[in-house]
Amino acid sequence: MAKTEARPSRPLSPHLTIFRPYVNMMVSILHRITGSINYAGSLLLAVWLAAAATGPDSFNLANALFASPPGLVVLFGFSWSLIHHGLGGIRHFMWDMGLGLTVPAFRFLSWATILGSLLITGIVWAIGLIKWGAL
Repeated sequence: MAKTEARPSRPLSPHLTIFRPYVNMMVSILHRITGSINYAGSLLLAVWLAAAATGPDSFNLANALFASPPGLVVLFGFSWSLIHHGLGGIRHFMWDMGLGLTVPAFRFLSWATILGSLLITGIVWAIGLIKWGAL
């Protein structure tokens, strides 16, 4: 019989215990998550449009649900998701054009996507709240 060697007790493929979570890895994961959130948010938009088409009672109910504190949290998250995903798309487009393909540029663009999405979302909501008299 042939003698077999014992396999070393190490993973056969890379996994999260080996890699440190870099910012560009987190932004990539967030880009995928926000894509899914945007799909669910578009369904909410379709429900709101259907309520508007159904009549004033349905429309007022939908508006009341979206204006409630949980509804505002959902709308805030959806708006952040749209903005973050859009900025991530711009980042990917830059890479497709051959721009920002160095490690420092990866890090800069990743942080710019995160901070930019938070800043733009805050500005959009502040303008909206000022316009409708909530601030």
